[in-house]
Amino acid sequence: MGVAIRTAGEADRESVVRLLDEAFQDDPVSGWVFPGAEDRREHHPGLMAAFTDIVLAAGRIDVTEDGSACALWLSIPAGDHDRDPEDDDGPAQVRAAVDPDNERIELIGRLTAAVHPSEQAHEYLWMIGVAPGRQGEGLGTALIESVLDRCDREGLSAYLEASNARSRKLYERLGFEVAGPVLDLPDGPAMWPMWREPRTGC
Repeated sequence: MGVAIRTAGEADRESVVRLLDEAFQDDPVSGWVFPGAEDRREHHPGLMAAFTDIVLAAGRIDVTEDGSACALWLSIPAGDHDRDPEDDDGPAQVRAAVDPDNERIELIGRLTAAVHPSEQAHEYLWMIGVAPGRQGEGLGTALIESVLDRCDREGLSAYLEASNARSRKLYERLGFEVAGPVLDLPDGPAMWPMWREPRTGC
């Protein structure tokens, strides 16, 4: 009845990258970063690979046992984002590795870092992807709830950026609320920074 979830390892890297590429090909933000369909097909997998490598090294990737959905999480300590986002060379490194000519790869990293809360420790849901043919089955919800249950037990908050209205509604059902101004990408779609306080007495 439940969804079997495990922690991905290095051996899962290629399948996670492929899953994220498929899940986000039609996402509004991916379409903004790579406006041309051919360019997106060529470079989008490289961006998903860069994100996967970052989280494999510094965070945790949860994946359903059948490999049809995954969630990329980072544990963010309090004060981690107090530094000036302009001093962070991570977005520039990702751009250089994926497509040096595409400034939006770097810009998306800097814009999201600039609105990321810094006051308290939290779990950051960087990305969650569900295979296109399996969306709507509750797999994403199961992946998120497994971490939110731990957040509630440990008194930890959680944070994410919703990249479309459909996912925003899902996150609201899970207790997230829009936190601060909507991030309007230049000549592009909106992203909603969302925060969830731990639930007590559940």
